[in-house]
Amino acid sequence: MTRRPGHSVRLKLTLSYAGLVLVTGAVLLAVVWLFLLRHVPNTEKGLLGISPNRYLLSRIFGRAAAIALLTLLVLGLAGGWFLAGRVLAPLRKITDAARTATNGSLSHRIRLDGRDDEFRELADAFDTMLEKLESHVAEQQRFAANASHELRTPLAISQALLDVARKDPTADQGEVVERLHTVNARAIDLTEALLLLSRSDRGNFAREPVDLSLVAEEAAETLLPLAEQRGITLDVTGGTAHTPGSPALVLRMVTNLVQNAIVHNLPAGGTVTVHTEARRNTSMLRVENTGPPLPPDLVPTLTEPFQRGTERVRTDEHAGVGLGLAIVHSIVRAHGGTLALTPRPGGGLVVTVHLPV
Repeated sequence: MTRRPGHSVRLKLTLSYAGLVLVTGAVLLAVVWLFLLRHVPNTEKGLLGISPNRYLLSRIFGRAAAIALLTLLVLGLAGGWFLAGRVLAPLRKITDAARTATNGSLSHRIRLDGRDDEFRELADAFDTMLEKLESHVAEQQRFAANASHELRTPLAISQALLDVARKDPTADQGEVVERLHTVNARAIDLTEALLLLSRSDRGNFAREPVDLSLVAEEAAETLLPLAEQRGITLDVTGGTAHTPGSPALVLRMVTNLVQNAIVHNLPAGGTVTVHTEARRNTSMLRVENTGPPLPPDLVPTLTEPFQRGTERVRTDEHAGVGLGLAIVHSIVRAHGGTLALTPRPGGGLVVTVHLPV
């Protein structure tokens, strides 16, 4: 936005200080002048010819008043300029930090010293904003790098398969087509997951009442064939738990949790329990599954994009794209809820979601 050049705030404050001092001095001198002159006779000579009269006082006092006002003006300008500079020094630091952030450096912090006041509150808020921006930009850069790497892999595999088919006409075309279909389906799943993650991060979706118990039953019914195929017992317990949100995103959240619990379970004979519960201020969803033990340092990283972990890698048709829990975390965060991951003592994972009511 283009603006016409104007005076600095420091100059405006200086002129305000000086003007206030000048007006105050003028009023004071005017009061003294009127008070003195009212009690002095208007004669050429007073008692014994030596008392001051109004004419003499006017000449002497008028000159002294002019000098006093000029002195007050100079002192007001100098003192106002100094005081304005002291008062606006924190604002200058904030401006420099904002200019530095505009140039692309988000690591700079103001960290104003001194007691709490309006400028310190502004500086602290600005530091907090810079910290969140730096973290968000770093996360986006890491996500973009990982997404590029993940998308490059199926494209490179497709290119290699096409090169083989072109160079070897005798190769089994059906096998090549099937492998290309598998790789292409994985790339499509990854792209859709990335779009869903971006949508949930923005949080611009319509909200309506959602019952977590009904969503859990729908997700369990959809994934029941997968659970039976793997010999996993899938149970849904609990009661109604309402929360405002997007039905499609909440369904995706629950589906991802249940699918992860099934896929990353024991090879056979494991269990997956989905429990919903309405509490005082939140609606709770808990998905618990048996499975191999998880290292404590691995669990906090499972919600990061493309983080699978050594114990969670699958090479079958449900290998996933490493975005399941990342999408869950993003959807929970967009709905103002909390997500907690806890390893089970006997192996497996417990995922607890709390959404506001």
